[in-house]
Amino acid sequence: MPDSFPRQYARTQRFTLGEPRNVVVSQDGQRVVFLRSRAGDDPVNCLWVVDLPDGPERLVADPLALLASDHAAQENLSPEERAQRERRREGAGGITAFATCAATESAVFSLGGRLFHSNLTSGQSQEILVPGPVFDPRLDPTGTAVAYVNGPRLIITDLNGRTNVLAGGDNNEAITWGSAEFIAAEEMQRMRGYWWSPDGRHLAVTRVDNSPVQTWYIADPADPGAAPRPIRYPAAGTPNASVTLHIFDRTGATAPVPVQWDTEALPYLARVSWSEAGLLIAVQSRDQRRLEMYTVHPSDGSLGLSHADTDPAWVDLLSGVPQLLASRDGGEPQLLHSTELNGTRALLLGTKVVSQPDQVVRAVIDASADHIIYSANPVADATGLEVWAYQMGLEPTRIGPADSVVSAVAGGPTVVIRTACLSDTQARWQIHYRYNTDLDTPGLDNADHHNTGHDNPVIRELTNLAETPLVTARPALFQTPRRSLAVAVLLPSDHDGQPLPVLMDPYGGPHAQRVVKSHNAFATSQWFADQGFAVVVADGRGTPGRGSDFERAVLGDLASPVIEDQIEALEHAAASTTALDLSRVAIRGWSFGGYLAALAVLTRPDVFHAAIAGAPVTEWRLYDTHYTERYLGDPGRDAAPYDRTSLLPLAPDLKRPLLLIHGLADDNVVAAHSLQLSRALLEAGKAHEVLPLVGVSHMTPQEVVAENLLRHQLHFLRRALGIGHQ
Repeated sequence: MPDSFPRQYARTQRFTLGEPRNVVVSQDGQRVVFLRSRAGDDPVNCLWVVDLPDGPERLVADPLALLASDHAAQENLSPEERAQRERRREGAGGITAFATCAATESAVFSLGGRLFHSNLTSGQSQEILVPGPVFDPRLDPTGTAVAYVNGPRLIITDLNGRTNVLAGGDNNEAITWGSAEFIAAEEMQRMRGYWWSPDGRHLAVTRVDNSPVQTWYIADPADPGAAPRPIRYPAAGTPNASVTLHIFDRTGATAPVPVQWDTEALPYLARVSWSEAGLLIAVQSRDQRRLEMYTVHPSDGSLGLSHADTDPAWVDLLSGVPQLLASRDGGEPQLLHSTELNGTRALLLGTKVVSQPDQVVRAVIDASADHIIYSANPVADATGLEVWAYQMGLEPTRIGPADSVVSAVAGGPTVVIRTACLSDTQARWQIHYRYNTDLDTPGLDNADHHNTGHDNPVIRELTNLAETPLVTARPALFQTPRRSLAVAVLLPSDHDGQPLPVLMDPYGGPHAQRVVKSHNAFATSQWFADQGFAVVVADGRGTPGRGSDFERAVLGDLASPVIEDQIEALEHAAASTTALDLSRVAIRGWSFGGYLAALAVLTRPDVFHAAIAGAPVTEWRLYDTHYTERYLGDPGRDAAPYDRTSLLPLAPDLKRPLLLIHGLADDNVVAAHSLQLSRALLEAGKAHEVLPLVGVSHMTPQEVVAENLLRHQLHFLRRALGIGHQ
């Protein structure tokens, strides 16, 4: 059977397989470690190493060899591992995460709940026999011991398998040690729950008490004999888990020391960083309008306030900050942090702004006493992402190309840069040295380097085995004149100029963009376009990268601004080309995009004539605390924002075809969202369609499901808009 785009899209897990990932660069910049599968449709990740400048890509750990080709063993995952993969939206198998020692000479990882150790120099990997299942193993900085989570416990082992239970083991399953709670992993991007001290003698460990959190149950209706799976889900306005931090001696010779902050006023432990400069925590109020940063004295758990950031809407959590940086002259450590400043998100070292004044800083990639590397975009245009380096005392300079979506990983003088652009169907992974002064590194032949135009010589590239999509995306990007919304329009490859039915294809909400300068970001939209649609993709207010006012326009109202902006984008696109037939407009989306799609046909049937709502939030009281309360507040104190953004009271207003799709195993946007809306629609006598996905979570990783889901949506759109089969 010939390949098709839906089949390829599913088989390659959205073209993510075969590409380098989880890249780590050693502190001396001479070694790069990464994960990659053997092909663009191979879901089993292996561990690879490159020794710079000219060493080969060495296979260090092959899951099929280590588990003797036992595929069942690969999927023998602990509940903690499955939950973390869902939080990371991780659909691949094999080695999905690893951790190295400080010198990047060895690494550890788990496979099938078992612990493995790799010598990155010799390339030898072997199992360490320890009690399992093993979750989130991490080497101490010296490389002589491994900590790992085992259910509610945190265990320490040496490389010979001699173990010691460091924390937990009191048989209270509601209390866990060393794991991130649901809110931290899903909304704060804090995926871990313990941190080694730089000398490897101590660990900072979270204690999570989930007993205050309500219990929900995820059942499998296709298997009535299976017991429902309980989950602790902190819905908006309900209690969160109680999280505290404790300092442990690695040997267990002394009692753990609690870190002493006001957990009532600042219940969210948002960030923990332990470097040579010291231990730092960032804790946040429940309304997220205050973030306090403290240095911690490990000996007694006492605190020193480093900085407090406040905002009348919310304080953003930025990846990579805050952290303490050692001083170049041996003085007091300096605090690296971010804040809203003059309508943008700025990066500060102490009180000095080190980012450009027109930039929205998106993440800190690497920082030391000598340099800071961060990603940012101009506040006027978030369709691209750039990487910048600030060298102490100098102005920031861009690393890598512009007019693309660029990310990076750094270590010492080496930066590994990933570049995706509109003109290339495959991302490029290039290894750079940052400055010309580093060109005298032993083993490098300066004559062999080609320059990027920013004094960042390319040493070599990592091999990307991702498949090339069977469609060639041709988005036309522009901004609307009124609110400067980023919009992309995609037409069929063989378009003859005739008006076409329109498909709006947004996400449209906080934390995610759809209009970016990356070819593969538009692959699915182009496929729909090639089926006979004019596809319009728009990022409205609330989406990231466009500055404080743009992002905070959704405060108290997640409905009105986002639907207004989709209509503005549609109208401007129609005024810019004759290809759009506004008498036939459909909209599709997933997650927040699903909410937006359903909202569109319920509130503006004059504009939108059909909708596909995938895993939609339909009632914000059913979504989690940290996300929802940031925008809508506490429903127990003010229910009005929840009432005006809920879809359930709008059910009697449905006049257009609506397809609801939901994975019944979804523990993020639970299936109750779609089911409650379906019930309200039925009670109002409103015809609609529901597609339940048995055994599917929020990310739909199953190949057959992903393939046929695209086809089903296409068939629905054709029926709903009265389009004959083409």
